Amino acid sequence: MSQDATWSPNPRQQALLEEVRARGAVSVERLALRLNVTMQTVRRDVQRLADAGLLLRFHGGVSLPRETPLSGAWKERQALRADAKARIARSVAAAIPDGSTLMMGIGTTVEAVARELLKKQGLCVITHNLHVAGLLSEHSNCKVHVAGGMLRARDSALEGDSTVAFLKQFKVDVSIISTLGIDTDGSLRDRDLRELPVLQALQEQAKETWVVADASKFNQSALAQLGHLKDVQRVYTEALPPPPFPKELHEWGVALTIAP
Repeated sequence: MSQDATWSPNPRQQALLEEVRARGAVSVERLALRLNVTMQTVRRDVQRLADAGLLLRFHGGVSLPRETPLSGAWKERQALRADAKARIARSVAAAIPDGSTLMMGIGTTVEAVARELLKKQGLCVITHNLHVAGLLSEHSNCKVHVAGGMLRARDSALEGDSTVAFLKQFKVDVSIISTLGIDTDGSLRDRDLRELPVLQALQEQAKETWVVADASKFNQSALAQLGHLKDVQRVYTEALPPPPFPKELHEWGVALTIAP
């Protein structure tokens, strides 16, 4: 089956993916039971997800792909909640005037913003994200500066002292960043601290920092703290965050934009 370039998993298929991710391998029968749908529906969804490279089928069940796990994990993150990310991206792009200077961080939501920026004119973008650089290279009226450094396989980002030194040469209007999770205390979380020096540079070199995060990121914790919401100027998401975030954002003077 050929995949539509705009296709992304629907909510039921996303729930199926999350069930497989949580268990590693799951029978079709158990998926049908857990999702409260028919076996035929599960088989249809499994076929579509397998065609997209997000699942691996075996007799009677499914698992996560065994080959190219880093690439597969990135593709899965890109596909999950794609509609929410696209809505956020359109909202962010609408707030960026033609001729702006930007820094762009890592994450599939940041990459969704880059796609929307193809419609803008006269931009100058500095990034350590090769996915973002590749997307914007298609734009004939956008200057793209790409940082050097050590390439990180899991997300095609550059890191290290040379990356930070490169970013510190520029001053920009806006830095656009994302995060693995946002804890209830407002801290921006990730699995490790490798991104911290780069993230600090992105914020220090920008007049404003905007966080782009779909609603699932709120109330999510992870080992490392990379920043805090009180140090950014705007948060873009697609649904009202759960308490205590609206109150906290108001107290910290952070603008909250819910993408239409």
